[in-house]
Amino acid sequence: MADQILEQARELFEGQIDFEGQKLAEFLATALLATVGAISFIVGYFRQDIKGALLIGLGGTVLTFLAVVPPWPIFNKHPVKWLPVGGQNLDTSELIIDG
Repeated sequence: MADQILEQARELFEGQIDFEGQKLAEFLATALLATVGAISFIVGYFRQDIKGALLIGLGGTVLTFLAVVPPWPIFNKHPVKWLPVGGQNLDTSELIIDG
């Protein structure tokens, strides 16, 4: 019972994301931080409130962190198909080599 729970927790926190997921996470982080930065600047400018602008920026940074850092399933939609471990017979007719 405890082994199953530990295995599920390990899989959850292991952080498996693919290359397309990394690209998406980088885009989301850049877009969210830029948007929050612009919003906090505009709000702070018109309200003349530096504390409010900083709080908006900090809140947006925390939300960006929660959206990007955990290994959400959306970041692992295109897993990489690795070759089998060496020493096994391979069917080389299916291999495509760029040359």
